[in-house]
Amino acid sequence: QGRLQESGGGSVQAGGSLRLSCAASGYTGSPYHMAWFRQAPGKEREGVSCITWSGRGTYYSDSVKGRFTISRDNAKRTLYLQMNSLKAEDTAMYYCALMQQLTCAGFTSSGVRNWGQGTLVTISS
Repeated sequence: QGRLQESGGGSVQAGGSLRLSCAASGYTGSPYHMAWFRQAPGKEREGVSCITWSGRGTYYSDSVKGRFTISRDNAKRTLYLQMNSLKAEDTAMYYCALMQQLTCAGFTSSGVRNWGQGTLVTISS
């Protein structure tokens, strides 16, 4: 059974940057599409960004487009999320996800095979 371990969360002021990482271990076979989701207090979990197994396709929610960049290093089995120009509304628990969907298009929680335990991002205004 594979495992996803996030790191890089923390507290920063609005306008600042953070870089999240997610290390995958114990998975065999072909690489999977991977994604970041987030869940703010009192809200449903939402998709933030998805990246195809090759890294050539990336998808973003409208709320983070232009500010966040997803990337992956398959040799290191690590997923990244560079978050710039952070806003108070970006405050949430961020989760790494291994997708079982055949495509990143329209990625949702229902297409997730495995979740990481989450890393907390807090933005102060």
